[in-house]
Amino acid sequence: MENGPQSPEPRTPSRMKMAVLVVGVIAVGVVLALTGKNPQQCGCLPPVTEPTWQTATPAGLSQSARPRLLDLGAGKCIPCKKMAPILDELKEEYAGRLDVEFIDVWQNRDAAGQYGIESIPTQIFFDASGKELYRHQGFIAKDDILKKWQAVGIDLTN
Repeated sequence: MENGPQSPEPRTPSRMKMAVLVVGVIAVGVVLALTGKNPQQCGCLPPVTEPTWQTATPAGLSQSARPRLLDLGAGKCIPCKKMAPILDELKEEYAGRLDVEFIDVWQNRDAAGQYGIESIPTQIFFDASGKELYRHQGFIAKDDILKKWQAVGIDLTN
């Protein structure tokens, strides 16, 4: 037999290489969890504030006969932090016409289940009788919130 060139074996990662990779990924996750770092936080966003009003709890939610915007989020979530000044403005500008409330679902985990929260932030628009009119997940601009109130038939200009 002739020993000519042989076709190379297909290259597949060894089990050892895969194990090292998996351990490395787990180690990074553990370090991030222990240091409280969110891998999505890059530090490039401007500083934001937390809501200045008292955080609502499900039992303490408004029972007024006004429309209500309920924001469910967390104090350390970047999009949630970006929502805080918008919620503050709405609460101040529409006082007496709209109730604006915030629940931190990391501090009040039962609220996440109670409201069926899948991601944060989530804003829930309620009419004056407490009926859910609309639900939005993620950051939403103030103008878009006001447009949505109009779209669902709620006039906040009175």
